Amino acid sequence: MINLIFQTANSAIEKATQIVMEAHNLPKITEYKGKTNLVTKTDHQSEEIIISEILNVFPKHGIIAEESGSINTGSEYQWIVDPLDGTTNFVHGYPSFGISIGILHNDEIVCGIVKELPANHTYSAIKGKGAFCDGKPIHVSDVNSLSESLLVTGFGYEHGEKWSANMKLFKQFTDITQGVRRLGAAAVDLCHVACGNVEGYWEFDIKSWDTAAGVIIVKEAGGIITKMDGSNYSINNPQILATNGKIHNEMLKITSSIIKNISV
Repeated sequence: MINLIFQTANSAIEKATQIVMEAHNLPKITEYKGKTNLVTKTDHQSEEIIISEILNVFPKHGIIAEESGSINTGSEYQWIVDPLDGTTNFVHGYPSFGISIGILHNDEIVCGIVKELPANHTYSAIKGKGAFCDGKPIHVSDVNSLSESLLVTGFGYEHGEKWSANMKLFKQFTDITQGVRRLGAAAVDLCHVACGNVEGYWEFDIKSWDTAAGVIIVKEAGGIITKMDGSNYSINNPQILATNGKIHNEMLKITSSIIKNISV
């Protein structure tokens, strides 16, 4: 079953990639979910082809997709789909966006694929079988101190107390590390932890489709994922801390102290 699931997810993501990249250099037809949260015609087309591919092979499986919502069939299998992660980057031609598909079995993530675009890298993992980029095994970095680490984060659209807390984290981590990047595509950020490009990633205000695939890729690459206070993470949590494992406790000391007085 898992091999067919993986094949189907890979086929769906490749077909969606074709749609996204064909639209990459064309004028964008956009609308807004909120003041700055864009959605495009391409998001919808990508999601439609992914859902079609899934249901063609697994018509009884459940699906949660960013744009169209949930298909709840009561199945023990559930697909979590982000048809275009980093839509704002895509609209502006900034080279950091992607497509993400994660698969749950009885609420446990068992498979994930992320396509990083326009770089055209495919990150993947099946539970217990390791993590890969373009078919080659990947592993988190061996850096073991924050002072030698490069980090990545993201900022939500709402400028409330969590946004303010993240600005404090951004400043503090920038002061004590090699730097902090903000690329704007959560699934891609997680994959950069998995392949050792960065040592850690944190973010508030994320959704299940942002992280479902990336989480298993990080874990299978040897990384650690928790909430920012060190408690267990699930894809339904709105905040995350993912690291190579070696700097996790150092990061936790800082994240947990800054978020302790806010509702997360």
